[in-house]
Amino acid sequence: MRIWYSNIVIDTGRKFVDVPGNRIRVGRDPRNELVLDSPFVAEEAAVFFKRGGDWELMALGLNGVKVNDKDVLGGDRHPIVGGNVIKIFPFTLTLELATQEKPSVLAIHAALDLEMSRLSYAIHVDLLKIMDLDGSEEGGRELNDEYLLALERNIEEIVRLKVPQDRKRAPLMAHIAGHSLRAELLSGLISSSKNAAAPPSLWDQKGHWSRLVSLTAEREAEMKATSQACANQLGLQKTTDLSAKIGIVEKEFWTVWESLTRNIQEEFRHYLALRYLKKEIKDIVFGYGPLEDLLRTPTVSEIMVVDRDHIYVEKSGVLENSGRRFISDAVTQAIIERIISRVGRRIDKSSPLVNARLSDGSRLNAVIPPLALSGPCLTIRKFPSRKMLIDDLVAMGSMTRTVAEFLRAAVITRKNLLISGGTGTGKTTLLNCLSDFIPDKERIITVEDTAELQLNKEHVVRLETREANIEGAGAYTIRDLVKNALRMRPDRIVIGECRGPEALDMLQAMNTGHDGSLTTIHANTAEDMILRLEVLVQMAADLPIESIHRQISSAIDVVVQLRRMHDGRRRVVQVTEIGGIDEQLGGIRTKDIFLLSGEHGEQTLNPTGCLPSFMGELIESGLIHLESFYL
Repeated sequence: MRIWYSNIVIDTGRKFVDVPGNRIRVGRDPRNELVLDSPFVAEEAAVFFKRGGDWELMALGLNGVKVNDKDVLGGDRHPIVGGNVIKIFPFTLTLELATQEKPSVLAIHAALDLEMSRLSYAIHVDLLKIMDLDGSEEGGRELNDEYLLALERNIEEIVRLKVPQDRKRAPLMAHIAGHSLRAELLSGLISSSKNAAAPPSLWDQKGHWSRLVSLTAEREAEMKATSQACANQLGLQKTTDLSAKIGIVEKEFWTVWESLTRNIQEEFRHYLALRYLKKEIKDIVFGYGPLEDLLRTPTVSEIMVVDRDHIYVEKSGVLENSGRRFISDAVTQAIIERIISRVGRRIDKSSPLVNARLSDGSRLNAVIPPLALSGPCLTIRKFPSRKMLIDDLVAMGSMTRTVAEFLRAAVITRKNLLISGGTGTGKTTLLNCLSDFIPDKERIITVEDTAELQLNKEHVVRLETREANIEGAGAYTIRDLVKNALRMRPDRIVIGECRGPEALDMLQAMNTGHDGSLTTIHANTAEDMILRLEVLVQMAADLPIESIHRQISSAIDVVVQLRRMHDGRRRVVQVTEIGGIDEQLGGIRTKDIFLLSGEHGEQTLNPTGCLPSFMGELIESGLIHLESFYL
């Protein structure tokens, strides 16, 4: 890339430098690829980097950078295209890309998304002043039609002043209008789907703040007609699968929008843009901001806020940038506090880290400064609207029918099972599925750090840990609850996750008449699981390894190993029986019953030929047939 630059204070002559590579540092330090020799320039003022074929700028200095007269503050990012004028006082830079190609659609959309975010921020700031809001209005004010109408009219006035209807701003308003139609299309798909559950209580708002009261019937009819035309061009009627429809919209909408917008009147585009801005601002003031639509999308299984400019989501096991962003760190933290306050928790500088279970069962982790250096960050693992069954896992290829029947027989015959795997491999999902096989007459005690289990049983007592209060008292750990569970006359104990000294209590429970217990643990293989259990048990008591091995070998019968594959699928890769102690070589004997084998593209979970030591019991009970074991 060629960079032209000049010092506007000393001289007006322009110089240039050709810089290779996909990462270019700019600043006063001689080690930078482009050295700007001035005491007013930071040692590292900015960095240009190429991502996915497009260039971005990250401001590093305290004074920030200007791109086309727009401020980019320290830590912020901005898309860069050829011809952008970049000011790092007292220098002016112009980038000349190696090939003067037309900027990619992704780069153009990223730049327009950033402009939209800045416009939303400006509207929000002005609205706070005009409406005397403090950014946390839910429940503090009656959200009647009169109040909502005043709010929406103020948004219209602010937009009129900040975005004059001229040709220069037409691309921005057309882009916002596209977002409005896209959001309406997705919302219609989700709400009309037979498989889509009603919005969980987490998102039900008192006063229905999300509705717009300044809608025009004629324009709304035009929007529905345009949305239907867009759906027809996308071919959404050709499939009945909701996930497939959403995928088509997310991949192909903007191409169709470009063809539709040529025939749309400017007044209608302006109406759509205002409609979207009103919804976005109301989401920020009363709801969950850019997370609102992500929380409602059924194909999104996890939401990860890295910083205010980057919100990633997981879809079908694959991470991708959602393209959405918060307008500021202050708004990010305000929305995090709003979510957490609904479940009776708090987050502030004295307690900057929170794990919580939301009202719909989703799991949340939030971290704010001073622990989070790049600004408030948030992770939400969404609770599925429908409980997964073992048949669903078989249909998705997570395991074979033979493995499913074997695990079912093991649960019914009260074998102690341990589910092992890394983060996000589906341990809790499989634990939920296996719990369906526990006979209804048995008393089950569940112990969890954050309650996620969905046991569809009548006789279930659910226990959840509790953190210390402000005075530092009242904490109850997993270990405390496991010890208490033993006094509650359980038939089976189900521990959501074993990650600390409670491992010793779990093993003792399995060894003292509570057969058929289940739990999960973080480990890469069944063999690694034994090593991890050794460490966890030693956290509770200083026991010799030989004693720990005897506890493990007598307590655990079967280990089910899970793994997330490269394509995002979660699969059972190993089913192993834990045997006795090897008296000659030492350690615990293990025997793989099923093992994933084959090439990466066609790996299958096959029987190894080794039968479990309790196979006779399974056959006698009629739960499994030997001839089907190898099919």
